Amino acid sequence: MVIMIIDKLYERVKERGVVCVGLDTDYSYLPQSFANSFENIGDAVFNFNKKIIDATIDVAACFKVQIAYYEAYGLKGMEAYAKTLKYLKEKDAVIIADVKRGDIAKTAEMYAKAHFEGDFESDFITLNPYMGMDTIEPFLPYLKNKEKGIFALVRTSNPGSKDLQYITNKEDRKIYNIVGNKINSLGKEYIGLSGYSSLGAVVGCTYSYEAEEIRRELDSTFFLIPGYGAQGGKAEDVALYLKDGNGGVVNSSRAILLAYKKNEKGEKEFELCSREEAIRMRDEIFNACKRAKEVTR
Repeated sequence: MVIMIIDKLYERVKERGVVCVGLDTDYSYLPQSFANSFENIGDAVFNFNKKIIDATIDVAACFKVQIAYYEAYGLKGMEAYAKTLKYLKEKDAVIIADVKRGDIAKTAEMYAKAHFEGDFESDFITLNPYMGMDTIEPFLPYLKNKEKGIFALVRTSNPGSKDLQYITNKEDRKIYNIVGNKINSLGKEYIGLSGYSSLGAVVGCTYSYEAEEIRRELDSTFFLIPGYGAQGGKAEDVALYLKDGNGGVVNSSRAILLAYKKNEKGEKEFELCSREEAIRMRDEIFNACKRAKEVTR
Protein backbone atom coordinates (compact mmCIF):
# COMPACT_ATOMS: atom_id res chain seq x y z
CA MET A 1 0.00 0.00 0.00
CA VAL A 2 1.37 3.39 -1.02
CA ILE A 3 1.36 5.96 1.79
CA MET A 4 0.24 9.39 0.61
CA ILE A 5 2.96 11.98 1.08
CA ILE A 6 0.64 14.21 3.11
CA ASP A 7 0.10 11.38 5.61
CA LYS A 8 3.85 10.89 5.89
CA LEU A 9 4.26 14.61 6.62
CA TYR A 10 1.38 14.56 9.13
CA GLU A 11 3.03 11.67 10.99
CA ARG A 12 6.40 13.47 10.97
CA VAL A 13 4.77 16.46 12.65
CA LYS A 14 3.33 14.14 15.32
CA GLU A 15 6.72 12.54 15.88
CA ARG A 16 9.12 15.49 15.49
CA GLY A 17 7.14 18.73 15.76
CA VAL A 18 6.20 21.40 13.22
CA VAL A 19 9.61 22.79 12.26
CA CYS A 20 10.44 22.98 8.56
CA VAL A 21 14.16 23.69 8.17
CA GLY A 22 14.68 26.10 5.30
CA LEU A 23 17.86 25.34 3.38
CA ASP A 24 17.93 28.78 1.76
CA THR A 25 21.68 28.61 1.86
CA ASP A 26 23.54 31.74 0.80
CA TYR A 27 27.29 31.20 0.59
CA SER A 28 27.75 34.22 2.86
CA TYR A 29 25.94 32.32 5.64
CA LEU A 30 28.74 29.77 5.92
CA PRO A 31 31.38 30.20 8.64
CA GLN A 32 34.45 31.55 6.88
CA SER A 33 36.82 28.82 8.06
CA PHE A 34 34.38 26.12 6.92
CA ALA A 35 33.79 27.74 3.52
CA ASN A 36 37.52 28.12 2.90
CA SER A 37 38.09 24.39 3.31
CA PHE A 38 36.37 23.62 -0.03
CA GLU A 39 37.52 24.19 -3.59
CA ASN A 40 34.30 25.73 -4.88
CA ILE A 41 31.05 27.31 -3.68
CA GLY A 42 28.91 24.32 -4.66
CA ASP A 43 30.89 21.86 -2.54
CA ALA A 44 30.93 24.27 0.40
CA VAL A 45 27.17 24.85 0.29
CA PHE A 46 26.34 21.16 -0.04
CA ASN A 47 28.58 20.13 2.85
CA PHE A 48 27.15 22.92 5.01
CA ASN A 49 23.64 21.66 4.20
CA LYS A 50 24.69 18.11 4.99
CA LYS A 51 25.81 19.09 8.49
CA ILE A 52 22.60 21.04 9.13
CA ILE A 53 20.51 18.08 7.92
CA ASP A 54 22.37 15.59 10.11
CA ALA A 55 21.99 17.84 13.15
CA THR A 56 18.26 18.53 12.73
CA ILE A 57 16.80 15.46 10.99
CA ASP A 58 15.22 14.08 14.18
CA VAL A 59 13.74 17.41 15.33
CA ALA A 60 12.33 18.64 12.01
CA ALA A 61 9.18 17.52 10.22
CA CYS A 62 10.61 18.40 6.81
CA PHE A 63 13.15 20.45 4.87
CA LYS A 64 12.43 23.21 2.36
CA VAL A 65 15.07 23.91 -0.29
CA GLN A 66 14.71 27.29 -2.01
CA ILE A 67 16.03 26.86 -5.55
CA ALA A 68 16.98 30.51 -6.15
CA TYR A 69 19.88 30.28 -3.70
CA TYR A 70 21.37 27.53 -5.86
CA GLU A 71 20.51 28.96 -9.27
CA ALA A 72 22.43 32.08 -8.26
CA TYR A 73 25.68 30.09 -8.28
CA GLY A 74 25.24 28.58 -11.74
CA LEU A 75 26.08 24.98 -12.54
CA LYS A 76 27.99 24.38 -9.30
CA GLY A 77 25.04 25.75 -7.38
CA MET A 78 22.56 23.50 -9.15
CA GLU A 79 24.84 20.55 -8.55
CA ALA A 80 24.72 21.41 -4.83
CA TYR A 81 20.92 21.62 -5.09
CA ALA A 82 20.66 18.17 -6.68
CA LYS A 83 23.09 16.65 -4.17
CA THR A 84 21.15 18.20 -1.27
CA LEU A 85 17.88 16.70 -2.55
CA LYS A 86 19.55 13.32 -3.02
CA TYR A 87 21.02 13.38 0.49
CA LEU A 88 17.66 14.32 2.01
CA LYS A 89 16.06 11.42 0.16
CA GLU A 90 18.71 9.04 1.51
CA LYS A 91 17.83 10.24 5.02
CA ASP A 92 14.12 9.60 4.34
CA ALA A 93 13.35 13.28 4.91
CA VAL A 94 10.18 14.92 3.59
CA ILE A 95 11.38 17.43 0.98
CA ILE A 96 9.71 20.64 -0.16
CA ALA A 97 11.27 22.24 -3.25
CA ASP A 98 10.46 25.94 -3.03
CA VAL A 99 10.32 26.75 -6.75
CA LYS A 100 7.09 28.83 -6.93
CA ARG A 101 6.33 27.87 -10.52
CA GLY A 102 3.27 29.47 -12.12
CA ASP A 103 2.85 28.71 -15.81
CA ILE A 104 0.35 26.81 -17.95
CA ALA A 105 -0.02 23.96 -20.45
CA LYS A 106 3.13 22.26 -21.77
CA THR A 107 5.47 24.57 -19.86
CA ALA A 108 3.82 23.60 -16.58
CA GLU A 109 4.02 19.93 -17.59
CA MET A 110 7.76 20.33 -18.05
CA TYR A 111 8.09 22.02 -14.66
CA ALA A 112 6.20 19.09 -13.10
CA LYS A 113 8.53 16.60 -14.77
CA ALA A 114 11.58 18.63 -13.72
CA HIS A 115 10.71 18.75 -10.02
CA PHE A 116 8.82 15.50 -9.50
CA GLU A 117 11.23 13.29 -11.45
CA GLY A 118 14.94 12.99 -12.17
CA ASP A 119 17.84 14.89 -10.60
CA PHE A 120 15.62 17.52 -8.96
CA GLU A 121 12.93 15.20 -7.60
CA SER A 122 11.23 16.29 -4.38
CA ASP A 123 8.12 15.29 -2.41
CA PHE A 124 6.34 18.66 -2.52
CA ILE A 125 6.80 21.77 -4.61
CA THR A 126 5.47 25.29 -4.19
CA LEU A 127 3.31 26.77 -6.96
CA ASN A 128 1.93 30.24 -7.67
CA PRO A 129 -1.74 29.92 -8.77
CA TYR A 130 -2.36 33.64 -9.30
CA MET A 131 -2.10 33.22 -13.09
CA GLY A 132 -5.14 30.93 -12.81
CA MET A 133 -6.06 27.43 -11.66
CA ASP A 134 -4.75 25.98 -14.92
CA THR A 135 -1.29 26.55 -13.43
CA ILE A 136 -2.12 23.75 -10.97
CA GLU A 137 -3.74 21.21 -13.31
CA PRO A 138 -0.61 19.85 -15.06
CA PHE A 139 0.82 18.87 -11.66
CA LEU A 140 -2.23 16.96 -10.44
CA PRO A 141 -1.41 13.61 -12.11
CA TYR A 142 1.54 13.37 -9.72
CA LEU A 143 -0.84 13.74 -6.78
CA LYS A 144 -3.19 11.08 -8.13
CA ASN A 145 -0.53 8.41 -7.80
CA LYS A 146 -0.32 9.41 -4.10
CA GLU A 147 3.39 10.04 -4.17
CA LYS A 148 3.70 13.84 -4.54
CA GLY A 149 2.24 17.02 -3.09
CA ILE A 150 1.84 20.76 -3.74
CA PHE A 151 1.83 23.89 -1.61
CA ALA A 152 0.04 26.65 -3.53
CA LEU A 153 0.51 30.29 -2.56
CA VAL A 154 -2.69 31.58 -0.95
CA ARG A 155 -1.95 34.30 1.60
CA THR A 156 1.74 35.11 1.87
CA SER A 157 3.63 36.74 4.75
CA ASN A 158 5.30 39.64 2.91
CA PRO A 159 3.98 43.21 3.35
CA GLY A 160 3.36 43.49 -0.41
CA SER A 161 0.82 40.65 -0.25
CA LYS A 162 -1.84 43.28 0.42
CA ASP A 163 -1.23 44.87 -3.00
CA LEU A 164 -3.11 42.05 -4.76
CA GLN A 165 -4.18 39.31 -2.36
CA TYR A 166 -6.38 41.69 -0.34
CA ILE A 167 -8.37 43.17 -3.23
CA THR A 168 -12.05 42.67 -2.38
CA ASN A 169 -14.87 41.62 -4.71
CA LYS A 170 -18.56 42.63 -4.63
CA GLU A 171 -19.32 39.90 -2.07
CA ASP A 172 -16.68 41.38 0.26
CA ARG A 173 -14.37 38.41 -0.31
CA LYS A 174 -10.66 39.00 -0.66
CA ILE A 175 -8.75 37.42 -3.51
CA TYR A 176 -6.80 35.19 -1.14
CA ASN A 177 -10.11 33.88 0.28
CA ILE A 178 -11.28 32.98 -3.21
CA VAL A 179 -7.99 31.31 -4.16
CA GLY A 180 -7.85 29.47 -0.84
CA ASN A 181 -11.37 28.08 -1.25
CA LYS A 182 -10.59 26.93 -4.79
CA ILE A 183 -7.47 25.13 -3.54
CA ASN A 184 -9.41 23.58 -0.64
CA SER A 185 -12.21 22.37 -2.95
CA LEU A 186 -9.84 20.96 -5.55
CA GLY A 187 -7.83 19.29 -2.82
CA LYS A 188 -10.82 17.22 -1.67
CA GLU A 189 -9.91 14.73 -4.41
CA TYR A 190 -6.54 14.05 -2.74
CA ILE A 191 -7.43 13.52 0.93
CA GLY A 192 -5.26 11.17 2.96
CA LEU A 193 -5.99 9.13 6.08
CA SER A 194 -4.91 12.13 8.14
CA GLY A 195 -7.88 14.12 6.83
CA TYR A 196 -5.62 16.51 4.96
CA SER A 197 -5.03 16.89 1.24
CA SER A 198 -1.79 16.54 -0.70
CA LEU A 199 -2.77 19.87 -2.26
CA GLY A 200 -1.73 22.26 0.49
CA ALA A 201 -1.42 26.01 0.83
CA VAL A 202 1.23 28.57 1.75
CA VAL A 203 -0.34 30.75 4.45
CA GLY A 204 1.80 33.27 6.30
CA CYS A 205 1.35 33.74 10.05
CA THR A 206 1.96 37.50 10.09
CA TYR A 207 -1.73 38.48 10.14
CA SER A 208 -3.10 36.55 13.10
CA TYR A 209 -6.49 38.30 13.14
CA GLU A 210 -7.41 36.28 10.01
CA ALA A 211 -6.13 32.96 11.30
CA GLU A 212 -9.29 31.42 12.71
CA GLU A 213 -11.31 32.20 9.57
CA ILE A 214 -8.63 30.76 7.28
CA ARG A 215 -8.21 27.60 9.34
CA ARG A 216 -11.98 27.09 9.53
CA GLU A 217 -12.60 27.62 5.80
CA LEU A 218 -9.62 25.60 4.58
CA ASP A 219 -10.58 22.65 6.71
CA SER A 220 -8.72 19.89 4.85
CA THR A 221 -5.79 21.99 3.63
CA PHE A 222 -2.36 21.43 5.17
CA PHE A 223 -0.40 24.68 5.57
CA LEU A 224 3.19 25.63 4.87
CA ILE A 225 3.55 28.59 7.23
CA PRO A 226 6.19 31.27 6.63
CA GLY A 227 6.57 34.51 8.60
CA TYR A 228 7.62 33.11 11.98
CA GLY A 229 10.43 34.97 13.70
CA ALA A 230 12.18 37.62 11.62
CA GLN A 231 8.98 38.65 9.79
CA GLY A 232 7.11 39.18 13.04
CA GLY A 233 5.06 35.99 13.44
CA LYS A 234 4.97 34.63 17.00
CA ALA A 235 4.39 31.12 18.32
CA GLU A 236 0.94 32.20 19.53
CA ASP A 237 0.11 33.31 15.98
CA VAL A 238 1.27 30.01 14.52
CA ALA A 239 -0.89 28.05 16.97
CA LEU A 240 -4.02 29.66 15.48
CA TYR A 241 -3.26 28.15 12.06
CA LEU A 242 -2.85 24.62 13.42
CA LYS A 243 -5.31 21.99 14.67
CA ASP A 244 -4.14 20.29 17.86
CA GLY A 245 -0.57 21.17 16.95
CA ASN A 246 -0.77 19.64 13.47
CA GLY A 247 -2.15 20.56 10.06
CA GLY A 248 0.85 22.63 9.10
CA VAL A 249 4.62 23.08 9.19
CA VAL A 250 6.43 26.29 10.09
CA ASN A 251 9.38 27.34 7.99
CA SER A 252 12.52 28.88 9.43
CA SER A 253 15.66 29.47 7.44
CA ARG A 254 18.03 32.22 8.56
CA ALA A 255 17.25 31.81 12.27
CA ILE A 256 18.36 28.17 12.05
CA LEU A 257 21.20 28.47 9.53
CA LEU A 258 22.74 31.51 11.27
CA ALA A 259 22.11 30.46 14.87
CA TYR A 260 25.85 30.02 15.33
CA LYS A 261 26.37 33.79 15.08
CA LYS A 262 24.76 34.20 18.51
CA ASN A 263 27.34 31.89 20.07
CA GLU A 264 31.00 32.82 20.61
CA LYS A 265 32.20 29.33 19.73
CA GLY A 266 29.45 28.80 17.20
CA GLU A 267 31.60 28.68 14.06
CA LYS A 268 33.26 25.46 15.17
CA GLU A 269 29.97 23.76 16.01
CA PHE A 270 27.53 25.68 13.82
CA GLU A 271 25.35 22.63 13.22
CA LEU A 272 24.76 22.14 16.96
CA CYS A 273 23.66 25.76 17.23
CA SER A 274 21.19 25.10 14.41
CA ARG A 275 19.89 22.06 16.23
CA GLU A 276 19.39 24.04 19.44
CA GLU A 277 17.46 26.73 17.57
CA ALA A 278 15.23 24.16 15.85
CA ILE A 279 14.47 22.56 19.23
CA ARG A 280 13.78 25.97 20.83
CA MET A 281 11.39 26.85 18.00
CA ARG A 282 9.68 23.45 18.12
CA ASP A 283 9.12 23.65 21.86
CA GLU A 284 7.96 27.26 21.78
CA ILE A 285 5.28 26.46 19.19
CA PHE A 286 4.29 23.23 20.97
CA ASN A 287 3.75 25.13 24.23
CA ALA A 288 1.77 27.85 22.44
CA CYS A 289 -0.51 25.19 20.94
CA LYS A 290 -0.93 23.60 24.36
CA ARG A 291 -1.92 26.95 25.91
CA ALA A 292 -4.33 27.68 23.04
CA LYS A 293 -6.03 24.31 23.55
CA GLU A 294 -6.44 24.94 27.29
CA VAL A 295 -8.08 28.32 26.61
CA THR A 296 -10.69 26.76 24.28
CA ARG A 297 -11.75 24.10 26.81
